[in-house]
Amino acid sequence: MPRNVRWVLLGVMLAMLLSMLDNMVVGTAMPTIVGDLGGLEHISWVVTAYTLVTAVTTPIWGKCGDLFGRKPTYLASIAVFLAGSALCGASRSMTELIAFRALQGIGAGGIGAGAFALIAALVPPRERGKYQGMTASVMAIGTIGGPLLGGLITGNWGWRWAFYINLPLGLFALVWLWRTLHVPTRRIKARIDWLGIALLTVTISVIVLAATWAGTTYAWGSWQILGLGATAALGLALFVRAERRAAEPVLPLTIFTGHRNFPLAIVLLLAAGVVMFGAGLYLPLFQQTVQGASATHSGLLMLPLMIPVVIVSTIAGKVMSATGKYKIFPILGAGFLAVGLGLLATMGTATAHTLACAYMVLVGIGLGLTQQMAGTIAQNSVAMRDMGTAMSAVTLFRTLGGSLGVAVFGSLFTRAIQPHPPTEATDAYLNAVAHGTQQVFLTGAILCVAAFIAALRVIETPLRKAGPPTSTQKADATDEAPAATT
Repeated sequence: MPRNVRWVLLGVMLAMLLSMLDNMVVGTAMPTIVGDLGGLEHISWVVTAYTLVTAVTTPIWGKCGDLFGRKPTYLASIAVFLAGSALCGASRSMTELIAFRALQGIGAGGIGAGAFALIAALVPPRERGKYQGMTASVMAIGTIGGPLLGGLITGNWGWRWAFYINLPLGLFALVWLWRTLHVPTRRIKARIDWLGIALLTVTISVIVLAATWAGTTYAWGSWQILGLGATAALGLALFVRAERRAAEPVLPLTIFTGHRNFPLAIVLLLAAGVVMFGAGLYLPLFQQTVQGASATHSGLLMLPLMIPVVIVSTIAGKVMSATGKYKIFPILGAGFLAVGLGLLATMGTATAHTLACAYMVLVGIGLGLTQQMAGTIAQNSVAMRDMGTAMSAVTLFRTLGGSLGVAVFGSLFTRAIQPHPPTEATDAYLNAVAHGTQQVFLTGAILCVAAFIAALRVIETPLRKAGPPTSTQKADATDEAPAATT
């Protein structure tokens, strides 16, 4: 790979790092944010608004890249992300913060949709393995550094700098890419599936709203929740019908029916998304509220979860490349997740830090064995011509898993603490917070049992080997905007 391409990819990776770091940094800062702005009952929406909007805008950004060019679309997504970051830092209420997090999510959807599409445009298919080290390094920094950076910033500068820190880094990436990024302007006459996008957005939003409000704002059997459920069912039916008729569907249904491994991989990715976002939000809350850790110390206490993710995923990837075997990894991963979350569900006000860290290590191992392997299984179960669309679906469902997980967890947690407002610095309140987090992790453990069953049903088909790309594959590689999602 030419040196100048590596320098260009540095700017692309920096933008990716910003979007990856954001949720980890904000998760550690959330208890401090709640202490300043109030609104503990809305804490899940700070994450849900971001992940939900990221999910539904990813395919739109991908099509915009096709229509208007990769470079201007990617730069625009970074600019939107930075505007959202600045407004988040200036928020004066929890409502404002949630709204501006949604704006941030719009930009994050474009960053995710554009990064791998740019890599595909810049690097020939046979040479793409050379950038894997850069991608792995970004993932490691984002995964491990997020909680540490969040704790450090919040403890020393205040929670607003958890958002303001994005501005100098993002502006540097913006200027860097504006000056160095040169890709052929290859616009295509793509038809945007506006009906499919609209139906998908409405359906996902209604599902997340129902998951958030059920059991807290409204009873499960109330007309509001039943109405949302009916709307979601109708929206899903109309979406399926629209995708069958669309010339260029935003989410082709054929990728789900071509090989049974793809929907099984989606189940694994949903579980991984639920665990990652749920743990990133509620573990720091438990550590700071119940165990009395400071914001900085809370960031350090997340390392037992994050370090195993990077180490185990790297080792598993090398073993898979050497042997061609991969089915055992998601099976073990889902098992570790179920056991680790089940143990986290036993934590109470008297649980020692060391014991909690031991449980977190198990969850980290499970995530390391599950996340990347599920993506590989999904990639290996679709034809090359469908790779871009399939990877868009992978990111959509991974993000949707995070949105739904945080919404459901928020509903369970809010219901547990409602009788004990935060102003009561009493044992009853601490017990309520502990009970809420127990319900969160127990629900996650049950979901991971379902993921374990899905992993058992995976068919271990031979991994696709790299070879000389055909002219069609080269064209696909240049144009696959949605592939920006692994």
